[in-house]
Amino acid sequence: MKITITGKDLKATDAIKEYVEKKLIRIEKYFDTEMAGDVEVNVTIKNEKDVQTAEMYIYTRGTSYKAVTESRDLYASIDKDIDILEGQIRKTKAKKEKMQRDSSIKQINIAGDEEKRIENEVIKNTYYDVRPISVDDAKIKLLDKTGSLFYTFINVDTGKVNVIFKLKDSKNFGLIEPDV
Repeated sequence: MKITITGKDLKATDAIKEYVEKKLIRIEKYFDTEMAGDVEVNVTIKNEKDVQTAEMYIYTRGTSYKAVTESRDLYASIDKDIDILEGQIRKTKAKKEKMQRDSSIKQINIAGDEEKRIENEVIKNTYYDVRPISVDDAKIKLLDKTGSLFYTFINVDTGKVNVIFKLKDSKNFGLIEPDV
């Protein structure tokens, strides 16, 4: 763990540095040994009137955690920051473990169900914006979308949802319009 302690209007004494390092041991246990070298901790301590502020930022492999606490006692601010950071890290770690557990369960289900083929079921949903455009513009959009079989749009002339599609073995298009 790379720890940087900075003081603004307050000197970062050796006692404060030792206290922060001692408290960060609680955080260090959440990172495995190979990952611990990639963990950066930036601590900023400030003194503003009667308020002591401790800001802690932890950066590790694309994830960052932040805690800012104000108190009359700097050590209490540091303790509160450690509690906040520990909660954030624990929550993130639990989410990642749940996602891994869920994905492994899905893999098991898929492997067990390979013999059973899904038929007559909706197996994929696609969501996209439907915008008012002309039929000619819809043709162009359909041609731009490589691999797309159809394009859904709101017809500017009628104000209704239409679907345009390319006819098989032809350079022509089909248009589906609601009768209502």
